[in-house]
Parts: sequence; C-alpha cells; structure tokens
Amino acid sequence: MQTSTLQELGRAARRAAYQTAKASTEQKNNALQSIAKALERNKQQILQANEEDIQAARSDGLSEALIDRLSLLNGRLDGMIRDVLDVVKLPDPVGVQFEEKTLPNGLRVAKCRTPIGVLGVIYESRPNVTIDVAALTLKTGNCALLRGGSETIRTNKQLVEAIQEGLKAVQLPSDAIQLVPSSDRQQVKELLRMHESIDLIIPRGGAGLHQFCRENSTIPVITGGIGICHLFVDETADRAKAIQVIINAKTQRPTVCNALDTILVHEKIAQQFIPAVVEALRSYKVSFKVDESAYRILTGNEEAVTKAESHDWDTEWLSLVLGIKVVNGLEEAMAHIRQHSTGHSDGILTQNMKHGEQFVKEVDSAAVYINASTRFTDGGQLGLGAEVAISTQKLHARGPMGLQELTTYKWIIRGDYHTRA
Repeated sequence: MQTSTLQELGRAARRAAYQTAKASTEQKNNALQSIAKALERNKQQILQANEEDIQAARSDGLSEALIDRLSLLNGRLDGMIRDVLDVVKLPDPVGVQFEEKTLPNGLRVAKCRTPIGVLGVIYESRPNVTIDVAALTLKTGNCALLRGGSETIRTNKQLVEAIQEGLKAVQLPSDAIQLVPSSDRQQVKELLRMHESIDLIIPRGGAGLHQFCRENSTIPVITGGIGICHLFVDETADRAKAIQVIINAKTQRPTVCNALDTILVHEKIAQQFIPAVVEALRSYKVSFKVDESAYRILTGNEEAVTKAESHDWDTEWLSLVLGIKVVNGLEEAMAHIRQHSTGHSDGILTQNMKHGEQFVKEVDSAAVYINASTRFTDGGQLGLGAEVAISTQKLHARGPMGLQELTTYKWIIRGDYHTRA
C-alpha cells in the first residue's frame, strides 16, 4: 500500500466526518440496525475468513492466548451483532448541553457535546474491536480509520465490508469506517503522522505498541488496555466468597486485559487461604508464581508452583498463571500495587469497609473494586453498551471508553447583540 493511498483514506474519512457529525440520532440508529443486518447476512463469509485467520495463526506458531483473542467461534459473532443493537438503545450524547448558566451581563452560556472527528484505531488480534469501534464511532457522529493486525486481516476485511454495506443501505458515507488494507508495520508510523486527517489515536495492544504510538505520533494518543491487575485479600474477607471471585477473575477469560494477575494475601490468613486458593484453581489448570512466604506455606504442594522472579510482578500474564504474594496488611498491599500496577483494575476483598474505602481513596487505577471481580472493567458490563478501549491515562477519558468518551464539547454563547465593555 502506497503512502498516497493511506493519505487518501484519511482525506476520505475527513470528508465523511462532515456528514456523520450532522446525522440525526434516528439516522445513526438506522445505520447501526442496517449494519447488524449486514453482519447477519454475511455471517458465513465472516466465519470462513476467521477460520482461515485461525489456521494461519496456528501455522505461524502464535500462542493459544492470541488465537483465542482472534477467534469468533462459540457464538462470539452473534454476541457482536447483539452489541451493535444494544448501542442503538443507548442515549445519543451528541448535542447534549450541560453546565448551562446565565452570566450577570445576560449572556447565556453552555457546553455542547460534539463528535471528536476522525479516530485512528490501531489494534491487534481481536476482531470484535472492529465492530465495537464502528458502533460507538457511528453513534457519536465520528469516523474511524482502522488498522488491525496481520493475524486478523481476512476477518477484518469481511467485517468492514459488511459495515460499509450497512452504511450504504441508509445513505450514510461508507468511508465513515475504513480499514487500512495492508498489514505493513511501516504504515503505522505514517498513520501516526496524519494529523491533517486524524484527530485522535487509540492503540489497543501490548506495551510495545503503546510506547511506539506515544513516541511517534503527532496526534493525541489515548493509552491503556494493558492490565496487571491485583486483588488484595484482607484478613476479614469472606474466604469462600473470595475464592469464587478469584476463580472468576483469573479463569473466566484469562487472555484479556482485565483478567487477574496477582493476589496479595494478608499474612494472618495466608496459612489457610493460599492452599485453599491453589486447590480451588487446580482443576482450572492454573499455575502459580509465588513469593518466598507463599512458597514455604505450599511446601509439599509444589506441583504447578514456582518461586516468582522480580520481573514476574510486572508481567501481564494473559494466560492461566497467577501470582501470589503474602503482605503484612493494607499498606503493604497498596504499596505493591503502586509499584507494579499498570493503573487498569485493582481491588480489595474485605468485610472491613473502612479498609475498603481507604483502598478506593488511595489506589489510583482506572477501575478500583471492593468485593468484585476485575472482569467487570468492560464497557458492556458497566452499562456503556460497548467500548473502543480502556484508558489508563488521566486526561479526557479513563477506564472503558463508551459513547460520552468519544465526544468533546464546544462552548455555546447566546446573547442579545452583546458587546464587551
């Protein structure tokens, strides 16, 4: 793919953005319903393309974690179609006015939510991102230029063709959602410099991708989606319920960013609780990286248990591996999280609500939990319908990015031929 062609995709997206920005809520909802129908009509072609991507990934030696991320099997495509229809039901934030006030001089002032414009989304492995981004982008009157990974190129081409088919059917520009058709990594750097066409870069992938985008982009970048997630098990925790939360957070889908990576266990319950956790997770084929104290507790139970190296606490496992560390209390647990968390999702399991509120106040992550699984850090689970990313930065948007996070605002000032003194 030539640079000039990539630039033309950007110019086409910019032209389309003028149309989507002024589309009514009804037009946008009709587009989403049309896209859902197009995905349904093209289901067999999409699944066939996805199977080809899976076979190619296995031939290339990709890990099972990555293959799971790219798979649309087991009803995932049907779930994606439902997600599009769920976005139809959500309120449209565009045009909403807020912080309205009348100044002493009679000027009426308000902020009004508007689309950001053109999003450049760079992602790896997960084709559901294609649909989530398209649905939320269109509902908010934005456009998107998508650059997926080489491992999902066939699937993404089919998905975007169905999206564009749905847009054409309701007379909205098909260029509103476009796929960079090349998997050439050099194109990423070019995309990051297209500030004339793109208003915001959203990378979804590993730490290397996020660092590359931060260092090379001339466009604002939303970073996040890398989760080293913790649960601190306080001495007062309901141990049976805590084990169930840990099982869910670790095993429900271990290949995603909100899956649990490390549990921190209060020393007063460690002797009984840690063997119980290991026993409960044994049937899920979880292996363990543990500190010296936990290793001594597990003497004679070393199967699938190894001593953690210092770098293990900074590893996002994305697999059935769980770190276990014994701490002397809440302060040490929070200190460990401050040092090793990526600011994604961290929680406390406790019956002491004073400890719970202190944890919430002092742990500065995008999502902070009391007595719940970290797996809830998800746009759909938190009532956003879907998400384009999970931001771990502190400006503009933080946590799951849904509809409101894909808008900016402008000031609206209404006067009666006012002049400034």
